Parts: sequence; C-alpha cells; structure tokens
Amino acid sequence: MTPGYTKETGMQNSEQCPNCQRINDVLARVGDRWSVLVIISLSEYGTLRFNALKRNLGISQRMLSLTLKKLERDGLVHRDYHQTIPPKVEYSLTEMGESFREPVAALGVWALNNLTEIDKARDKYDAEANALSPA
Repeated sequence: MTPGYTKETGMQNSEQCPNCQRINDVLARVGDRWSVLVIISLSEYGTLRFNALKRNLGISQRMLSLTLKKLERDGLVHRDYHQTIPPKVEYSLTEMGESFREPVAALGVWALNNLTEIDKARDKYDAEANALSPA
C-alpha cells in the first residue's frame, strides 16, 4: 500500500451506502466521551439537575451544556425546566435514551474487564516508541 492510498479505507460513497454518513454522525455523538458518561450517570441516578451532573462527571459547565443540548437534540435526553426562583432544570433519559443503556453498559463492562491488558499494551507501545526515538 502506498502513502495516500485510500481505496477500501474511506467511507463508502452514497450509492454504496446511502446512510453511511448519517450512521457516522450518530456514532460520533453517542460514542464521544462525555455523551457516554452523561448517559451512564442518568441511567444510574435517574433524573439529575445540571449541577449534580457537573459534579458527578467533573466536566466543565460549557462542555456539559453542549453535550446535553446535543443529546436532547438527538432525542436521548429530556430537559425539564421548572419556573422557580432560582430556575431548576432537570435532565433524564428519554425512552430512546433508556434503550441505549444496555449498549453503554456493555462498553463499560468491556472497558473494566480489559483495563489491565490495555495498560500493558500502552506500556509496551510507549517503551518501544521511547527506544526508537532519538535521545
């Protein structure tokens, strides 16, 4: 294979796979770090207020706000605004968000089961990369 060779490695064109780009967009959303962690938190604790999610995840206010808006737009999270003083906003999983619990849980279990092997692989890779780099 020569540098710049992309045949069979790029996304299929729209004739070969009319929904590939849309699938890619969905997977990018549901596969990003913060989205997965928000889904996990809401599936474990149920309805949570914004600041409770922020504390649980250790995420910046801006990143949590962006993530929640995207998840709400995709129909995975429901935002419930209460007109109180101060205003209260709560988030929960929608029915579609609930259906995403099982795949997310499977990913989490896989990660936990493979942490040791991943650490070993990283250490080996880093050692080999350091051995090859000029001093």
